[in-house]
Amino acid sequence: MEQKMTMLYWKGPQFWVGKLMDHPEIMTQGETMEELEENLKDAYRMMVMEDVPELYQTKEIAL
Repeated sequence: MEQKMTMLYWKGPQFWVGKLMDHPEIMTQGETMEELEENLKDAYRMMVMEDVPELYQTKEIAL
């Protein structure tokens, strides 16, 4: 089943900028609307860790 989310976007001085309404922490840009949409999809996939293998490790880091 295809998941759908709402994208909030605007035209900046150089790029289209957008973020996902359901996940406002995911924000990116693109030279075109199509690139912006693809970049948001990629950022979402990375956030939900769809590509992480079963044998992963964790490490605490200081920020």
